[in-house]
Amino acid sequence: MGASALPSAEEQLVFLGKLQRIFTESDFTATYKFALLMALADLAVELGADDGDEFMVSIRQIAERFIQMYWRHALPFGTGRPNTFSGVLTQNNGVQAAVVSAIATFRTRHGAASPQRARILPEYQALLRSVAQTVSAQPVNYLQNFGGMTDAFLYERAGAGQLKLKPGVAYCLRRFQPLVQQLSRSHWVEHIKRNRRNTGILGQADDLEDFLFSASRQSLLSMGQGLRKLDGSKCFYCTQALTEADVDHFVPFSQYPRDLAHNFVLAHPTCNRSKSDTLAAGPHLERWLERIGRHADAIKEVGMAAGMLADAQVSLKIAAWGYTTAIARGGSAWLAPSRYEAIDQRYNAYFIP
Repeated sequence: MGASALPSAEEQLVFLGKLQRIFTESDFTATYKFALLMALADLAVELGADDGDEFMVSIRQIAERFIQMYWRHALPFGTGRPNTFSGVLTQNNGVQAAVVSAIATFRTRHGAASPQRARILPEYQALLRSVAQTVSAQPVNYLQNFGGMTDAFLYERAGAGQLKLKPGVAYCLRRFQPLVQQLSRSHWVEHIKRNRRNTGILGQADDLEDFLFSASRQSLLSMGQGLRKLDGSKCFYCTQALTEADVDHFVPFSQYPRDLAHNFVLAHPTCNRSKSDTLAAGPHLERWLERIGRHADAIKEVGMAAGMLADAQVSLKIAAWGYTTAIARGGSAWLAPSRYEAIDQRYNAYFIP
């Protein structure tokens, strides 16, 4: 079978239109559909390619992402706020979402502080099977139902425990991953806020999105301490000595909102603010790639201690995707305060093995 053609501009617009209809015309009784869309977009970036071909993904891979996404959600929210009480947020219109309940039970029984710690326990496989069954029976079956009909434009089942994303879908998910993330997260937050059983927990909280989708301050503090021991007390970008330090996402969180250990570096607050949501220029990228090559295992250990997900190859795939996307869009890279350079075809050479 030959390679499929890339989706045309018109086909991409049709894809976006159907995606928007999921958010506006679908029945959301729980937050699972948002999680499924986010998982598919992430897997397309991390495992896919910039072609128009079909893309296979397993239910277990999706279930793994569900456990990572919902892990923190199984913790109480609301502690210490005036006129609120602490509790686990309800993510279903009926009883608590089965995935949240399964994770909460697992944490209580086995004391795992993070998904990374959980994965090394023998009992984790039972949790993964349970979550996979829920994913298969619920969001996979119903995500493509909207507007009173079924439009299987994203995927179809392909054998036991497999989904086959249709030609062009993985390409579109890679191209529009930030939009998929933004739409899914904003609707996820609103779904939780609208649930009346969460009113007493939320109060006037303005940090719900951070709680749901960002690393905790404690995890970032631990990550920063570990990076100081590994890299020394100097800014990754300007290489000057650090007193205060920010834990910076090398590939900006705004462009790929996952907290991954190998994507973190220490930076002066001024360098961090100046770089902001921009990709780093060639000299920084070269040093970051060399650092992962030298210290991949050590960074993984730092991440494990901080409760962060850690996979060097995934971080490299994300970076390659980010810079390739920037090349196509004519983006610029941050070199130093007020200094930028064009991200052009020369950047492809950084990712050639």
